[in-house]
Amino acid sequence: MVQFTQETYLYDPKVLLQLDFHRSPAKFQPFISAANPGEPWMKVRPLKDTDYDRGFLQLLSQLTHVGNVTRTQFLTRFSQMKASGDYYVTVIEDTRKGEIIGAASLIIERKFIHNCAVRGRLEDVVVNDTYRGKQLGKLIVVTVSLLAEQLGCYKMSLDCKDKLIKFYETLGYVLIPGNSNSMTIRYDEEAPTKRNVTSASAAGVVSDACQTVSLDFSS
Repeated sequence: MVQFTQETYLYDPKVLLQLDFHRSPAKFQPFISAANPGEPWMKVRPLKDTDYDRGFLQLLSQLTHVGNVTRTQFLTRFSQMKASGDYYVTVIEDTRKGEIIGAASLIIERKFIHNCAVRGRLEDVVVNDTYRGKQLGKLIVVTVSLLAEQLGCYKMSLDCKDKLIKFYETLGYVLIPGNSNSMTIRYDEEAPTKRNVTSASAAGVVSDACQTVSLDFSS
């Protein structure tokens, strides 16, 4: 295991200890939280600048294409995120192996609407599939959702595939009638025809369809 002499958190880890998991409608059996994730060797914490060596990018590659990100690129992006103060990448570490096994990102959007309110977006949710049965997907999503509320967001939104809607509904997220479609323009594709719009009404493409679900803290 690599030994690190000095490490930097993306954000203050103390805020995670302030989260009240009893506020979430999620049902944990047995009950777990960010402070007590269910195993003594598991730790829920902010991303660190040393997590390049703990397989963070390899974990993200289980979710989507990551690319050949160098250590310098990783550290540069980490510093940019930390300086902005609007990125709350949260991870679960298997401390026995020094390996990141779960992650989710909360991105804060600063608005003029709602009296200059802030809105949260949930992105890049992934759990190592070898750790099934430990409620880690539920744990990481509830953690960043409660974190959004703790930081004063008036709502939290995410885009997900149709097959995941039921899962997110158990965590308090809802589809907004008439406002639950996800539309995208891709700038990393060569052919213009690959630019796509996915919506709840797209018949015959259920596996690829994507919808927006939200968690409203103001209601």
